[in-house]
Amino acid sequence: MEDRYLSILKKYWGYDAFRGIQREIIESIGNGKDTLGLMPTGGGKSVAFQVPALSQDGICIVITPLIALMKDQVQNLRKRGIKAAAIYSGLSREEILITLENCIFGNYKFLYVSPERLTSEAFINKVKHMSVSFITVDEAHCISQWGYDFRPSYTKIAQIRTLLPQVPILALTATATPEVIQDIEHQLDFREGNTFLMSFERKNLSYIVRATEDKIGELIHILQSVKGSAIVYTRSRRNTRETAQLLLKAGFTATYYHAGLDDEEKDRRQQAWQANKVRIMTATNAFGMGIDKPDVRLVIHLDLPDSIEAYFQEAGRAGRDGQQAYAVLLYQKYDRTRLMKRIPDTYPDLNDVRQIYDHLCYYFQLAMGDGYNITREFNLDEFCRNFKHFPIQTDSALRILERAGYIEYTGEQENASRLHFLLQRDELYKLYELPKDLETLIQCIMRNYGGLFSDYVFIDERRLSTQTGLPFDQIYHGLLSLNRSRILHYIPRKKTPYITFTHKRMESKKLLFPPSVYEERKKQYKKRIEAMLYYAEETDFCRSKVLLHYFGEKDAHDCQQCDVCRNNAPTAIQEIREDKAAIISLIIEKLNDGQLHHLDEMNFPGHDREIIGETLHRLIEEELIGLSGNRIYKL
Repeated sequence: MEDRYLSILKKYWGYDAFRGIQREIIESIGNGKDTLGLMPTGGGKSVAFQVPALSQDGICIVITPLIALMKDQVQNLRKRGIKAAAIYSGLSREEILITLENCIFGNYKFLYVSPERLTSEAFINKVKHMSVSFITVDEAHCISQWGYDFRPSYTKIAQIRTLLPQVPILALTATATPEVIQDIEHQLDFREGNTFLMSFERKNLSYIVRATEDKIGELIHILQSVKGSAIVYTRSRRNTRETAQLLLKAGFTATYYHAGLDDEEKDRRQQAWQANKVRIMTATNAFGMGIDKPDVRLVIHLDLPDSIEAYFQEAGRAGRDGQQAYAVLLYQKYDRTRLMKRIPDTYPDLNDVRQIYDHLCYYFQLAMGDGYNITREFNLDEFCRNFKHFPIQTDSALRILERAGYIEYTGEQENASRLHFLLQRDELYKLYELPKDLETLIQCIMRNYGGLFSDYVFIDERRLSTQTGLPFDQIYHGLLSLNRSRILHYIPRKKTPYITFTHKRMESKKLLFPPSVYEERKKQYKKRIEAMLYYAEETDFCRSKVLLHYFGEKDAHDCQQCDVCRNNAPTAIQEIREDKAAIISLIIEKLNDGQLHHLDEMNFPGHDREIIGETLHRLIEEELIGLSGNRIYKL
């Protein structure tokens, strides 16, 4: 009997066999069972839903929060001759309706959609008429309130089951604790528990924590020691830029990536890195999801993430080709203080949350009892300036208000460009002496879009550029020129947060925050931070074992390749102790002159730089020596 799943795998992907738990997941969802698959980064999640979808009649709806991933997977499927489509913010209503119609009548196999789109009127009306094979929920941990990346929009996914009650669900994630696994199945209304787990162990990945008071110096040393493509994660957007500039000065090829860059710039930088034109990508956690680059040799964290889940997922982007790779965390004693500060930043005092609610109502000029279902653009910086709030705590307070059900807060959402003709059609024909390129542009707009004279219409400058043959910049500046001439009103594409009031305005003292919205979630967040600190500070237990234990693998063995295992190897222990004693003597001898000394003076030929760093860190912690800026002095 022909193995239909294997023949599909071979036909479209060219592989002779499935990996890990792919086949178990494929057979489970293929038999119509609600299924949860836990597959670490690089485990082949896409094959786990694409193969069974191709083996069945109908369309597979794939729910994912990542527009970049949607576009990438749709493009890859089309290259293989598979009909796939995606709907996301930035498409016009007309484009969305055409895409949904095609999914009803056009024999499409995959429709990618963001969770926010599931409750839109257009989607609800059209999905009822689709023949759906099954629903795939990617990044499924986002639905769990105990997960590290909870997203309120994901809670809307269960509603689709009422529209398609017989359709099974496949939930996929790379990171989930036993508690989160149970919650995912509950939130998605699984008919029965049905989970397939792949071990989180990565035998080719060495986990290393380096204690250092000079992170940039250590970063450069590591990059010089280990060749190959690298990702350097840092907490802030500014640090991504500054770190990339320092690496360029040190002679490396580097670029940076964060959520504040426009999509075109993100694509350009990502492609340069993926094509190995640039070796190092310095980035915030906005970079990495859906990035398929198997030959990353190094992932280095300059700052601690606020959970083991986030760290494991980011570190796991190294060595997906199965070759030796390294995940390095750089740690200094102030990191504990910085990480602990994130607790009050992420969960501000409820009195402060209530005050921000009041100020939000003042900002939008809402009277008591008004505001229900009103949606407004929200400028976070302006709001914080006007009411003297800090942006991080304000953003956190808005998310707490959202979880409590008082508002919907979208964060930055990209909106397509819009325009509306201010002159009537007959007045346009009377215009004289317009430059030829503007005439061409006006004619092209009128040919491609309807309703321009009665209301704003979404437009696509790239489409206009293709059809007119004019460069994109010329289209953009031409529209600005027509806007200045009062021929039309042009609103360029922009990223804007929105707030919708889901309740009428009430007295802030009457706002209710149940334990599941605030207190319990704050406790969980604190536990995740403490687990991250334990991983960074623990020097007696195998790094890999600590990570695996966190994800419920209680019988994991020592990896023999992390920094702890290497330092604890029987033959090495005595040597390291003797080396540290010698290094302490050299440090004290250097500082005996009573002068301040730079950290880079603490390099002693014949001694391991990592052990020197650890020894300095320990001496500073025990207050035997002190640190002043980038200089060390003896107390």
